[in-house]
Amino acid sequence: MKIEHAALYVNDLERAREFFVKYLGAKSNDGYQNPRTGFRSYFLSFGDGARLELMNKPELAELPKEPERAGYAHIAFSAGSKENVDTLTAKLKADGYTIVSAPRTTGDGYYESCIADIEGNRIEITV
Repeated sequence: MKIEHAALYVNDLERAREFFVKYLGAKSNDGYQNPRTGFRSYFLSFGDGARLELMNKPELAELPKEPERAGYAHIAFSAGSKENVDTLTAKLKADGYTIVSAPRTTGDGYYESCIADIEGNRIEITV
């Protein structure tokens, strides 16, 4: 088995799509809309075949995104090298994104940083 895709509800579908395309190299489909329910989505594809579905529908509940809670914690993207982790993290910081943790080697040996996307979802950038 392999994971076919992961999905993420977002409030601002277009800005979220732009974020993943601009900073993380996603390729987006043309999108889908259900005119009856107002549901909209984009499938984003990444270099190794992984896909992320961004979804939106009217009247989404906005709950706090507490970092220490049960459930999905983050999405991790491989930048390919320590230098790429550093460069992308610096670009995101310069563009106003919150750096949750600066590039570093973690206790389990990963070199990574962690940022919050436009809606506060955590994104890890790793080698």
